Amino acid sequence: MGKVYLIAVVFLCAFSSAIAAEDRPRARDIGLVVGTFPTGPLNAITDVAGVKVGHATVIEGDDIRTGVTAIIPGPGNLYTHPMPAWIHVGNGYGKLIGETQVREFGELETPILLTCTLCVWSAANALKEWVYEQPGMGEHTVNPIVGETNDSRVNNMWADPIQGEQVFEALDNASGGPVEEGSVGAGTGTQAFGWKGGIGTSSRVLPESLGGYTVGVLVQTNFGGTLTINGAPVGRELGRYSFRRELESAGVDDNQEDGSIMMVVATDAPLNARSLDRIAMRAIMGLARTGSFASNGSGDYVIAFSTDPGVRRPRTSDTPVASNVLVNDSMSPLFAATAEATEEAIYNAIFKATTVTSSRGTLEAIPIEDLKRILEKYQVLGWDKSQRP
Repeated sequence: MGKVYLIAVVFLCAFSSAIAAEDRPRARDIGLVVGTFPTGPLNAITDVAGVKVGHATVIEGDDIRTGVTAIIPGPGNLYTHPMPAWIHVGNGYGKLIGETQVREFGELETPILLTCTLCVWSAANALKEWVYEQPGMGEHTVNPIVGETNDSRVNNMWADPIQGEQVFEALDNASGGPVEEGSVGAGTGTQAFGWKGGIGTSSRVLPESLGGYTVGVLVQTNFGGTLTINGAPVGRELGRYSFRRELESAGVDDNQEDGSIMMVVATDAPLNARSLDRIAMRAIMGLARTGSFASNGSGDYVIAFSTDPGVRRPRTSDTPVASNVLVNDSMSPLFAATAEATEEAIYNAIFKATTVTSSRGTLEAIPIEDLKRILEKYQVLGWDKSQRP
């Protein structure tokens, strides 16, 4: 009877969380407009044609609250025709499998997985198996890319809850279209600025005069600092910010300075690995705008890739392979778009996240009405309507 009751409680918690997630707004739903460039139609990483995202969420017993998120960067065999990519390390306290080969070759040859810290090795093994099942694969060595953040505040990651079943689910269900955000997939047990965090996404589209390219960003938030939204000091107003205990001699357990974030940047602009490195650095700037300072114990990583077919090269060729790429002087609009989309993706993760509780603790969703009151107080909503002539 006890086991049946526990299963029922877990089901009800998951069901109520899904209902609550539907009720919670994204940033733009309340008039919070970040930056100046327009978004794509979905305001998601999947606005970059060919990019797919899938989740598997694991809520089991009283202490498993985690998941895995898969990003498939494009069609076809990524091993035989890898995609230009780069990984930028903002602060390297983390476990990012496959990083060194990407930084050596400047290429991505598998999908990208995000999950919990101690789940990366099992997830990488499963991703390897999934890749071997794809058409055109032989007995090659593959370089699976798996990033992580530490969700142990509410998740027993020592139980290694992400296995092949969950990885295959996320990959096989990956699709274009709207991306589920908040307490889902790899964001199920994560936090941000002392509140519940999770998965967030956003995109930007450049005008035709600047190339017409699309930039999409997806984040897995699990970091601290002092939350700032469009310049409004939200963390300070809500009384949750790093080092509050020391600053105020308050008997509070802030513990908000450590944590990590994974940022995935996709673009259809024709870029080589060096330019993608430069793009990835600008995602860190978007992160900084939200109030992060990349603490000592933070793993801050950016994985950037270009989906443009003209810059995908075969893995082997007996003759030189040409590719047309943007020159450095054309990069500035893409830099701005990347910073904007990263900033908004982080806000979307926080806005959409729902409260998650386990026997290990609780991560509370940020109170939307209080948040709106603060943003209205500092007059940072609706700039796109109020500031136009």
